[in-house]
Amino acid sequence: MQRIILKSKIHGITVTHKDLYYEGSIEIDGDILKRADMYEGELVQVVNVNTGERFETYTINGETGSRICALNGGAARKGEIGDKLLVMSYCIVDSGKLPAHKPVILKMSDGNEMKSKK
Repeated sequence: MQRIILKSKIHGITVTHKDLYYEGSIEIDGDILKRADMYEGELVQVVNVNTGERFETYTINGETGSRICALNGGAARKGEIGDKLLVMSYCIVDSGKLPAHKPVILKMSDGNEMKSKK
């Protein structure tokens, strides 16, 4: 049996930009994506902690060091600048390998600085 399980999570990233008329997706600083083991174009589930909104989109690699988190296209209607988000990606794991699976959890502080990684 296989299960869909959390692979990576960016916990508490702050929305810094919005662009309704941009190609739809969530743009995140490339360094943050790399540390969270996420790739450009990867399917992610996004939860807006401020509003409870949940949506799926794909990632865009933002400029490294910019600390950007931009909601683009239709996703721009799912939050406001300053809102805190959870960004999660998942993988498929054989049940027998579940005990060894450890998701990457990247906790963010204000200013979208990386606080800690589990």
